[in-house]
Amino acid sequence: MDHPLRQPQEILAYRSLRQILQPKDPAKPRPLWTVASRDTVMAVLQIMADKNIGFLPVIDQDKLVGVVSERDCARRAALARKPLDTTPVADIMVREVITVDISQKFGDCLRLMHQHRIRHLPVTEFGKVVAVVSIRDLLSEAVAHNAKIIEELERERMTMLTSTV
Repeated sequence: MDHPLRQPQEILAYRSLRQILQPKDPAKPRPLWTVASRDTVMAVLQIMADKNIGFLPVIDQDKLVGVVSERDCARRAALARKPLDTTPVADIMVREVITVDISQKFGDCLRLMHQHRIRHLPVTEFGKVVAVVSIRDLLSEAVAHNAKIIEELERERMTMLTSTV
């Protein structure tokens, strides 16, 4: 049976973040939630609870200055017994942020996440944060991709079986 060659964007490791983060419905763009370094830890926790997320980029004057996660709030604020309603995010945020450009590939993101032991990557375009990609996003992409491959293989197998009968 003749196998068509796959284009690089059809191979999961070579899919760009632009493709992966593209919303299923263009009328509903993926929201980007951010906080400022002067916001309080309590405000951050409230946004995380309201939006059901666990990670936020910290943006000051359109510039990424850090990131904050639920873990940062728990360990650097709550367990340190800092007052959550007056402690600014600047006191607990991670300042050395690993980012990824929207043109980078699926495989690049996995490699960065594994290398730096992180679960979220702020995605930039022309130096500005445009999204956040999580390990869960990449895993969902891998599951969907593998389901498609399995479906194609099943269809090919059925074609081969019916043509030999």
